[in-house]
Parts: sequence; structure tokens; C-alpha cells
Amino acid sequence: MSRPLLWLLMCVIPALATAQDEPLRLAYKGELLSLNHTQLIAREPLPPTLDTPLGSLWKLFVYAWLVDSGAREPAYECRGQSKEEVYCCAAGGRIERDQALVKSCGLYFEPARLGIAAADWRSYWQARQAPSWLLDLPSVQPATRVSVPELLRVLALLPAQEQMRRVLLDVVLNAADGNVVGELGGRLRVKTWSWLGDQDRHSRQGGFAGWTVDGTPIWAGGRGTSQMVLRHYGQALASALPTAWPAEAGRCVEVGLFSRYPLSRVLTGQQVVGSGPLQGDYRVEFANGNALDIHSDGELFLLNDKLVARLDREEYVARVLQREVKPEPAEAAKALAVAIRTYLLQNATRNGECLSIDDSSTRQRVAPRPASAESRNIAAWTADLVLAGSTVTYHSDQPGPDRLAWQQAVEQANAGQRYDAILLHAYPRASLSRWDNPVASCEALPAAQDWLQKQRRGWRPTLESETGYNEVSTFAVCKLAFGRPFVDRERQRIYVRGVLSLQDRLDLTHEYLHLAFEAHPNGQDETYIEGLARHLLLE
Repeated sequence: MSRPLLWLLMCVIPALATAQDEPLRLAYKGELLSLNHTQLIAREPLPPTLDTPLGSLWKLFVYAWLVDSGAREPAYECRGQSKEEVYCCAAGGRIERDQALVKSCGLYFEPARLGIAAADWRSYWQARQAPSWLLDLPSVQPATRVSVPELLRVLALLPAQEQMRRVLLDVVLNAADGNVVGELGGRLRVKTWSWLGDQDRHSRQGGFAGWTVDGTPIWAGGRGTSQMVLRHYGQALASALPTAWPAEAGRCVEVGLFSRYPLSRVLTGQQVVGSGPLQGDYRVEFANGNALDIHSDGELFLLNDKLVARLDREEYVARVLQREVKPEPAEAAKALAVAIRTYLLQNATRNGECLSIDDSSTRQRVAPRPASAESRNIAAWTADLVLAGSTVTYHSDQPGPDRLAWQQAVEQANAGQRYDAILLHAYPRASLSRWDNPVASCEALPAAQDWLQKQRRGWRPTLESETGYNEVSTFAVCKLAFGRPFVDRERQRIYVRGVLSLQDRLDLTHEYLHLAFEAHPNGQDETYIEGLARHLLLE
């Protein structure tokens, strides 16, 4: 080898090593953090001059526009005519809005396909005091460079972010064969981006932007594609990201406390308490002579001789965790928190906008006081994560099919196993998913759909005389993955097990009636709906 060539290699190799070792930059809460593959290595104020290619992040703004304007755009149908369809669906398939955002299907969000006019776009974002690069529709494209501090300010005020934070958990769930969600839990809700390298157009740069679970905007950028960033920096992100209480801790869960133990009376000091909301410390006396001290911050209600708790879903998870076990070791507690949340999803009934479940040893026992910081931390770390694919139960010390044994989980955690491995051992047919994921997809049941369409024609004379009935023009009947039959009004979908048995047909009729009476109080009256369903089907 000649000396000039050797000298050139000696210069190039350190440069390549430096590029490979380039840290991941993370903009969060006014700071710029630098991470290597395992940990935080530097922290500084976020420079006002830091910029980034927009990459795929432009789709966030089109999604926000669609949700906020109430658009009803058609699904994108893949016909095999574009190589970009690899990010969307197989030829002959179709993709809808939420999955298009998760899979980064640019063809779905093309403004021309959606009929978005540049003038309307400008007016919309001007009213929201957006930066200049967001006002010009042709500039909202991957190559556009934007200020990172400005991007974070836009994300903080972006419409539809509550819905996006729910949907984008799928990005973490799908990354690196599930390893990223094993490292990060439910704390990160982000859209990935990738673009050409700044110095070398043959290389790639990538990262993500979006929110942490509490709604704080976040951006990351580094060497390699976005999937490489998530795969290689998961451990460092896990150590750098704090665990915060979710911005949306879930719709209400109504819990019938002490459902198997009749109350005698509730006291505050020596005074007997009457029906109404509770605030402060109380003593509950039971008919069997036992007594228990409880505390309420306004979430407990005494209704005659029954105590009811009205809780956010994640507070419910934290209270069950606190009542059933200890929030340590952490990996065992995370596994149980996912099981608790899944059990709620599979076994609670719907009561209006709330879920309803008893506090009992045959269901889940719930602490009658606010959860500890440690239990809330575990619930927040796993926020929105559930298991899909099998029925979920758990026990203190007896493992079994589709049953997590807490004692065994503790042993596994102490041996160094992570919560996702503990769950896989207990529920081998299940996979981690998000709380509302069964609602977001539909495995069609054509036989059930056809049966319902035919029955409606015979029911029409009876139903048209019912106050509030409005025949639904389009709807889908979907296979219920698990849990109880229900209706997704937003997507006009009915989720049932099938149509083979009489109970299946009753369930299908019942849920259709909920959809058809959506705009009337009768639609919330379970007794009325069930009675009408039985009349139509049995009489």
C-alpha cells in the first residue's frame, strides 16, 4: 500500500468512527440532551438556532387539520401503482387515517387527494398563529428545514393531539419487534421521521417528534433512519425520559367498593354521614362488625348504603396494584399493571360513558384511598398498554394457563427479566397492544352483517314507531377480539362474537339498537334497549 493511500485511510477511519459515535439529540422541556446508546452524556439549554428537516412530520399537521375540520375523507386504496404504497397497504387493500399516520403512508395525506386548498390551509394556520413554514402548503414537505424550538411550540398547541397521542403509541409498539415498548412502556407517543444526511446525501438521518404521555412536546434527531434510532437508543431513552402522569388518564371507571360486604354506616368523627360526595377522612363500619378507615378527595360517593368510587382509568390501575400487591420489584409490578388494565377491559360493563366494575375478590380489589406515588408511577409507566389475544387472569401464587402468578413474577423480575418477558411467559398467545386498539381495527363478519341487514327490513315497521329511532345507512359488523360486545359510534362499527347462537344474535341486535338510538336518551337506557332487542328477536 502506498504511503499517500495509507495516510488517507488514517484520516478517514477516525472521521467515520466519529460519525458512527455521533450522539442522539433530544429536545425536551427547553433543553437539548445528548445520548449515547446507553445513557445521557450531556445536557444544555436548547439552542434557538437548532433546525431539522421536516421529514415525515408534515403528516401530523395534515392529520390535525382533518380531525379538527371534521373531515370524512375516503380510505386510501392500494392498487399497486406506486412504490410508496409499501408504507400503506398491499395491492387490493385499503388504509384509513389512524393507521396511515402510524405507518407513515404519505399517499394518504397528500393534500391534492384530500382536496385541501392552499388558501384555506393558510387561513386555518394563520388563525392559530403558526410559523411561516406551516402557512405555505407547498412548503409542508419532507425537505423543508424548520426550527426545532418553533416545532415544539407548534406541537404544544396542535389540534387533535389527544387523539394523536393515543394512536401514536402504536409506533412504539411496532418498533424493533416490540423491544422498544419493552424498554419505554407507554411513555412516548411520537411520529417518526427520516431524511437524507446533511453532510452526505447517501447517508440517512432520522428520529421522532410528538409528545410524552403527559403532553410535553419532544423531538429527537440522529444518524441513521428513524427505526435505527428507536432500536439503538431505546435503553438511553428509557433512562433519560421521566415517568409522568398521563395527560388523559382514561375515561371514568365506576367501582362498587366493598361489594361483598354490606355497610352499616359511614362516620366522620362521631357523626354519621348521609348520602353524597365524600371529602376527607372517614371510618366505614360494616354489618359484620368490622371497620376500616378510608380517605376521599371527592372521588368517593355514599349512595344510600353503598360506596361508589369514580376514578380515572390509570388511577384505578394504580389502586388495584396497591391493594393487591406491592409496586416492587418494578418489572413484576409493570407486568401486573398491564394485566390489571387488560382485566378491566375484558370484564367491565359499560355504564354510559364510564366502565363499571365491582371491588371484590372475584373481580379486582381496589384501595379505598388515593394510590401511592409508587403505584401511580407504575401505572403511568405502562399507561394505555393492554394484552390482546387471550383472556387475562392473575393469582397471588398459583400459575396456570393465561394466568400470571405474582409470586412467580417477583422471582422472574429478581432474576433480571423485564416486564414484557414476564407477560409473555404468563400469556404466550397474547401480545402488547394499546387500550383502544380493538376499536381501531375491524375484522369483518359478513355473515353477521348480512343477517342484520335482512332482519332490519322486517323490524322496520316496529322500529319506526319508536321515539328516537334513526335507521343507520352504513355500518360494519366486526369480530370482537375479547371482552363484551359493544358499539363504536364514531366509526359506526358493531363488535360482536358472531351470529351463530341465539345469544350472539341478541348481542348483535342490542348493539345495533344502541347505534340507531345514538341521538336520543333511549340509546343510553340499557333496560329499554335490551327489552326492545328481545321483543324484536323473540316475539
